[in-house]
Amino acid sequence: MEFVLFMTLPGLVIGLIALAFVDRFVLVRLGRSRGRVSATGFEMLHASLLPGKDHELAQRETMALLRDEEGDAAPSRSRVDLTGGTAVIRLPDGS
Repeated sequence: MEFVLFMTLPGLVIGLIALAFVDRFVLVRLGRSRGRVSATGFEMLHASLLPGKDHELAQRETMALLRDEEGDAAPSRSRVDLTGGTAVIRLPDGS
């Protein structure tokens, strides 16, 4: 009977809340998890109910795989040198 409960949408939400409780309070306190398992489950549930969320998750996954290069952005005259510990900030002309 419990299996039938968790096959329904309210049962899935109850199961995700129980997983979030275990993930957040038990595993995080033991230092074994960062609390991401339940967040992923809720995002997948949200994506199944709202079609736009699926595209957002796909875009987020794509952006996580791409690398940010210094020359990819708009031209900037400001530079930050992390190894040297210096930053040069040039403001655009006010005219």
